[in-house]
Amino acid sequence: MFILKSIVGKLWITIIGLVVVVLLTLSLFLFQYIETSFPKSQDQTDNLAKLAAKVAGEISLHKDEGRYLQVVNELLSAQDASVIMVTTDLKPMDTPVGQTKDKVYRYSDFFSDAALQKVFAGETIDNRNRSMNSNSSLNSQYSAVAVPFMNETQNRIAGALIMYQLTQSSEETQAYVKKLFVVVGVCGFLMTTFFAFFLLTKITQPLQQLKKAADLISEGEYGTRVPIISSDEIGELGKTFNHMGEQLSDTIKALHQEKEQLGSVLRSMADAVMTFDADGRVILTNPQGDKIIRDWNAIEWPEGGPEGFHHHLSPASGSQTIPGPMRPLFETVISESKELTAKLHVQSEVWSVVMAPLYSHDAVRGVVAVMRDVTEEHRLDKLRKDFVANVSHELRTPLSMLQGYSEALLDDIAGSPEERQEMAQVIHDESLRMGRLVKDLLDLAKMETGNLELHFRELDVAAFLRRIQRKFAALSKEREVAVICSLPEGELVLEQADEDRLEQVMTNLLDNAIRHTPPQAQIEIRATGQRTKEGADSVLIEITDQGYGIPADDLPYIFERFYKADKARTRGVSGGTGLGLSIVKNLVEAHQGTVTARSQPGQGTTFSITLPRRLA
Repeated sequence: MFILKSIVGKLWITIIGLVVVVLLTLSLFLFQYIETSFPKSQDQTDNLAKLAAKVAGEISLHKDEGRYLQVVNELLSAQDASVIMVTTDLKPMDTPVGQTKDKVYRYSDFFSDAALQKVFAGETIDNRNRSMNSNSSLNSQYSAVAVPFMNETQNRIAGALIMYQLTQSSEETQAYVKKLFVVVGVCGFLMTTFFAFFLLTKITQPLQQLKKAADLISEGEYGTRVPIISSDEIGELGKTFNHMGEQLSDTIKALHQEKEQLGSVLRSMADAVMTFDADGRVILTNPQGDKIIRDWNAIEWPEGGPEGFHHHLSPASGSQTIPGPMRPLFETVISESKELTAKLHVQSEVWSVVMAPLYSHDAVRGVVAVMRDVTEEHRLDKLRKDFVANVSHELRTPLSMLQGYSEALLDDIAGSPEERQEMAQVIHDESLRMGRLVKDLLDLAKMETGNLELHFRELDVAAFLRRIQRKFAALSKEREVAVICSLPEGELVLEQADEDRLEQVMTNLLDNAIRHTPPQAQIEIRATGQRTKEGADSVLIEITDQGYGIPADDLPYIFERFYKADKARTRGVSGGTGLGLSIVKNLVEAHQGTVTARSQPGQGTTFSITLPRRLA
């Protein structure tokens, strides 16, 4: 029931119950008192009959004695009783006993004539018998008894003496008390209801305000306060609630500030930060971590980790779970509960990963991972190792030949002038090779430090490329490789360019193309005018060969120093230094241009050079 769920209803029922218990207890003791202290109606009638018989036996003898009459009157007045005397012929007798002037009743008010005839016959009757009653309303207020009295000679019945007394029986008193208790109970119920609704305004309304304020705080309105309208316990509760609201608001504000600071730190970090639960679901990431999760989960990973992954997109892949390459490391951290560090190779990128367990009550509840892109560091480390190995190799070979042939000359091993001439020629060629290597290294050093001097002037691109074609005509004919030019009909001019350095660029590219192109194939040089994405005019020069091509894994590194896509340590008859493409890139960038390469193994390679017509 709704009334039992409210404080007012419970309080109202409690007070009603208390009133009922008090009234029932009081009525029990009061009825018991009335039962023992008030005479019953039968007892009152019997006593009245004895008294009437006593008076009737003496009244005829002493009715003329004043002292007797005074005693009888005092006795009857003390018991609120009066006497009526009636002769046998139903005539009232004038007697000074009992009755007062303000209350004078007749015999017919209590008994009928027929009833009195029984008294005249010698019986004693009372007014409890309804057939004998004459006035029912008066009989309900008085108890009356009629007894016969004798004449003076005591030899016959002279009439009837009727004695009546105010009714004071316990039954009537109990009925009156019951009515009184009903009235008191109704008044108590009404007063209790009134006070219950009064308490509604004094107790429940402040509590309802507290509830409403608590609901608003739970919805995020931490500035909500309740009005204090009293200084009692409810007022103290309101003050405590307001103090709690202030403390909660300060705490929420502090937590919000800490969260904002943590969010700012995470967003500003270059490293990717990710948090996973024990099942591998994402809990929290910064933008870098979220990008990694989305990108890596878009790849369909094979069973067994990232080593053999393949590049098939999986639309159904979940973006809120730990990516495949990280799962083996994640499972190890969860099972062993220790921090681990590893490097992951994903596609062409290398990532350093640090994973640490998150604890909750001494149990691992998740993992936090911090990832850093170390692709550049890995590439530089690889280039450093390759640079040392290549420089060592490039210098070791000519130095060994120089040492060997010079010792042969010193030991006079050559038997003829022709052999000595041949040894001297080898020594000369190797020294030239070392000189070219040193020169290329010096050029690269100047380019990378910005100390390379360029002499800009206007350059006719078509004439320039035709001259380059003629320059390589003899070499291409010797290698049985055709070099052709495809040039536009209109004028194609670079307003600012260093012709010598661009010739060095074209020489290195065509030298590589001829060296890696098989006989009976061709190399094509193309040039066109175009606009860049920014809307600037530029010239596109492309050199396409039909050679062996460059593997996809090597293509990002071909412009690094000493990088060899064929992994061979010998340069053949060309005597290449391994620095040509690195010099090409630096010279093109010195002209504010770009150089790129496209290649498919077995289908040839295309180098594209984009040069602005006017330098910025």
